[in-house]
Amino acid sequence: MREALPSGTPIEIVRPPGTPRRGLVLVPDIMGLRPLFDEHVARLAREHDWAVVAIEPWPGREALPLEERLKMVGTIRDDDLLGDVRAAVDLLAVTPVAVLGFCMGGMYALKAAGFECFDRAVSFYGMVRVPKAWRAPDQGEPLAAIGSSRGARVMAIVGERDPWTPPEDVAALEATGATLVRYEEAEHGFVHDPARPAHRADDAADAWRRVVAFLS
Repeated sequence: MREALPSGTPIEIVRPPGTPRRGLVLVPDIMGLRPLFDEHVARLAREHDWAVVAIEPWPGREALPLEERLKMVGTIRDDDLLGDVRAAVDLLAVTPVAVLGFCMGGMYALKAAGFECFDRAVSFYGMVRVPKAWRAPDQGEPLAAIGSSRGARVMAIVGERDPWTPPEDVAALEATGATLVRYEEAEHGFVHDPARPAHRADDAADAWRRVVAFLS
């Protein structure tokens, strides 16, 4: 169901009947909140008895084409997007609560891993270091947020043929104590969107099984 955070940012939220087993804040990929993520929210809530909310990372700019988004990630302020992540936690009012993101959203899931409100953080092929074209004063580095004793345990799903998660970055993430799950033949975005040429159904199913176990 579409709602909005106090900031006005659109969200999709589904609460299962009764008391949820956990809460989950989902940060979409660079293309933002859309029917694909409505489906993910509904499925995760239905199959696992979780309260799930997905946030729009481009509030007020939802019509931007992909080419412009790729150039403008650096204009997203961490304080704004991560502020919406925190507000989504408050809205769910469920414990424990985890954060999960895909691609650009996976990068933000790593940034949110240092928040005390999360017990788990999952990044599907999120950038471990902010790419050079996206660096800006309002963009913090994901690695700086990870490894705090008060933060979340981290799992990262990566493809070994993904140029957005180079081996040296993956190694740096693993050195923080994060759990890394690598898929040898996978490229970027191989799990969450079956319409993508990079989708790998068997690897995607395996990754989801591992993530659900991590969050259970």
